[in-house]
Amino acid sequence: MNNINLIFYKKPIIVWAIFFAFTFIIVNNSSCQEVSSSSNINTKTDSIVKVIEEVDTNNITVNIPTFLGNETRNYYGNTAPSKLKVIWKVKLGTGKTIVGGETKTWSGAGWTGQPLFVTEDTISYLIQGAYDHHLRKINAKTGKVIWKYKFDDVIKGTGTIWTNKKAKTLEEKYVILQGSRRGVNKSFRDKVVPSFRAISYMTGKELWRLNSRLTLSYSRDVDASALIINDTAYIGLENGIFTVFDPDYKKAKIVDGILQPKIYFEDTLYDISDKRLHGGNLVSESSACLLLNRVYVASGSGHVYGYNLKTKKIDWDFFIGSDIDGSPVVTNDSCVLVSVEKQYIAGKGGVFKLNPKKSPKDAAIWYFPTQNKRFASWQGGIIGSVCINDYYKKTLDSLVINDSTRVLYDSIPNVAAFTGIDGYLYVINTKEIDSTKLVLGPDNKTKFKTPKLIFKYKTGSSIATPIIVGNKLIATGYNGVYLFEFNEKMEFKLITKTSFAISESTPIAINGRIYIASRDGYLYCLGSK
Repeated sequence: MNNINLIFYKKPIIVWAIFFAFTFIIVNNSSCQEVSSSSNINTKTDSIVKVIEEVDTNNITVNIPTFLGNETRNYYGNTAPSKLKVIWKVKLGTGKTIVGGETKTWSGAGWTGQPLFVTEDTISYLIQGAYDHHLRKINAKTGKVIWKYKFDDVIKGTGTIWTNKKAKTLEEKYVILQGSRRGVNKSFRDKVVPSFRAISYMTGKELWRLNSRLTLSYSRDVDASALIINDTAYIGLENGIFTVFDPDYKKAKIVDGILQPKIYFEDTLYDISDKRLHGGNLVSESSACLLLNRVYVASGSGHVYGYNLKTKKIDWDFFIGSDIDGSPVVTNDSCVLVSVEKQYIAGKGGVFKLNPKKSPKDAAIWYFPTQNKRFASWQGGIIGSVCINDYYKKTLDSLVINDSTRVLYDSIPNVAAFTGIDGYLYVINTKEIDSTKLVLGPDNKTKFKTPKLIFKYKTGSSIATPIIVGNKLIATGYNGVYLFEFNEKMEFKLITKTSFAISESTPIAINGRIYIASRDGYLYCLGSK
């Protein structure tokens, strides 16, 4: 692993209409405004900030601030509905992007595409990135778009909202850290590719840009969500650089004519030997998680790395060898679940349960393989992340089953759900081993224990991450949205499904509503009317 230095970058920013700021804060049905660049980061913002500061900060709650909800990547919302009626839908539109040198037009939003959720007093809002190059703030009750900020390319990943407790203005207090693809007008070898940015949640104003610099990786996009720990951000960029930085724009510096955040630490999420195996696919798309004194991040180079918060070094490396796109998820027995794609490996893709307290060679507790299947450019395994019910086992004393029977949630086992390229939704018991068999691992040589399978359902090939909220399981994919319910015996029942909302994105389920972005060009709010 080679420590490396970053080049800084800043882009000029935003001219605002004062009428917009007044109406979207004071009046719920204000018209949407699109943020555009200006030559000075502080141009014409004083009166806007004055109006914004009238909002009571004590009544703002960031309910879902990052991909998969929290620093352990295992929270997906508070309550799910029992129906999938369309409450509203908002058009996200289409946008162009460059794939393999060809211009493509994509609609809606895709992987990972999970919305963020914030409550201001009695009104809730979503933050949603889209393929039309725009980041949006949207009224969660009505679908009304409050503001739009335009990136240089399509937005795939989910952002992270950082709460700056030292901020002097409300505009600076809630900051969205959001990535995009590299830019349709940017060459891969350009010196500056600003595909990661900080945007004010309140106003949509740009605060800084980060240059995803040229490396051995063939990508300069940013799909991952930043992990925030004590006002420090941790992220793996698609150029293969693990970056630790200060998200506060007041600590940023101007380099190459643009403002970039202060960098604390960088290291490559690949070894030089990985280049021989993967070519330029050294891409890190996974969002980092926190477990004890380490930050864990998976890489397309085939590694799961652990960054030690005490020594400030990467000191743990579990090598799988495949491309890994999903984010590591923390269980309540201090392990991580890692999804594995079928690529660059002789064996099958699937899911590992790892115990990082042990050395990498002894860390694997079990492996659950899925079947090989060609779909689009994939050969099998799991592209999305694993969802678990561990958070709800900690926070729910009981829940109602079938509208009448109340059971202790603690009696429900620890389960994980994931969807594979092979076309199936799987639910497994993360703590119970199937004693009847051993399975081959990704190398097709090493044998591992495997967990007990609880439920399997053919939903069709999917790269999305399902979610478990209470006793509801929501799975999305290319065949629509599936809503399951399960009881204390872990018997699953399909309640309903949609034929629309064809999705690669991860939904959230909050306040009895499901919010899901679709490839058909829309963001949907689903529930019981």
